[in-house]
Amino acid sequence: MPVTVIPYIPQTITVHTGPADQWAENVTVSFSDYIKNVASSEIYPTWPEAALRANILAQISFALNRVYTEYYPSRGYDFDITGSTMNDQKFIKGRSTFENVDRLVDDLFTTYIRRQGFVEPLAAKFCNGTTVTCDGLSQWGSERLARQGSSTMDILRHYYGNNIELVSNAPIRDITYSYPGYPLQTGSSGNYITVLQVMLNRIGQNYPAIPRIRPVDGVFGSQTESAVKKFQSIFNLTPDGIVGQGTWYKLVSLHGAVRKLSELVSEGQPYTEIQGPSAGVTLREGSTGIAVSALQYFISIIGQFSSTIPSLTIDGIFGPRTREAVEAAQTRLGLPVTGVVDEQTWQRLYDEYLGIARTVLAGSNLPTSAQEIQSSVVAGQFPGYNLTYGNSNT
Repeated sequence: MPVTVIPYIPQTITVHTGPADQWAENVTVSFSDYIKNVASSEIYPTWPEAALRANILAQISFALNRVYTEYYPSRGYDFDITGSTMNDQKFIKGRSTFENVDRLVDDLFTTYIRRQGFVEPLAAKFCNGTTVTCDGLSQWGSERLARQGSSTMDILRHYYGNNIELVSNAPIRDITYSYPGYPLQTGSSGNYITVLQVMLNRIGQNYPAIPRIRPVDGVFGSQTESAVKKFQSIFNLTPDGIVGQGTWYKLVSLHGAVRKLSELVSEGQPYTEIQGPSAGVTLREGSTGIAVSALQYFISIIGQFSSTIPSLTIDGIFGPRTREAVEAAQTRLGLPVTGVVDEQTWQRLYDEYLGIARTVLAGSNLPTSAQEIQSSVVAGQFPGYNLTYGNSNT
């Protein structure tokens, strides 16, 4: 489920051995055996080890992205990936694999690539770089770089950018699909409803006819029902306001599409949306990313009511100016003045912001629930100007 699931390594993966829209056999194999097959089908075992590792990591990440986004199940298919290079990567049922490739896959299959600050495995697209070129990794280009002395990470950063990182020792478990197994409707509540509301609000940015749900509170009330009905109407589903399996997976598919989660260049799924920017995160000078943007967002609002807190640019970079603002906010709130944002500082900043949003700036329609704030941060919906008493949203 692209909104809430932390990526994992599936114990098995089901491969459709032809193009998705054509009949072909479905084959279920262990994930490690799948990657061994793909690697042995896509690259040459005689290549330098750095190139082999880079290509295997790209293959792992691409496959995990397909699983994470439920790319094919959300479109009604009964498989997780295809063996067709038209859309996926080559898989040949029953083929033998290479000993050195097997060894490398055994070492790497619980490791994947992601963009820094984001959850989803990178949709690490690649091509051979000779007869076919693409925006992702060039297979023969990676071989050339390795022979020139480039390391595995040098190769990956060359093709995917400097803002990538490796996640190691990801958990292994059976594939779990995101649909809760029962319809969601008026009166339902809980995490699935929060997920539903976040998806509807994000899709609504691309389809403005879908009314926004405020606050995102995990309760299926009249606002959520109206948004569901409009979504169903737009996408030719029965507009009954009930989220059954068909509506759920249409939401999952559209949510992945509008955020381009299955694309090399995507909007990304930040941890702030699934955990809250403070969960398990300590920020200090040198930190970057969406959590820093959330911090700067809070302080920018609070700072409008305190002359001692300097103004900030919301750029996701924790530099000296942000540290100075954090120290000033900690002083104002009676916290230890460390310039470091730990759980206590996060909570106090959130509480202070919430008080301002619900009282002095109540008419400005600032987000107030944690989920709304996270969605605003994720979407980059910051004020962009100094908010002062008397301002209104336009």
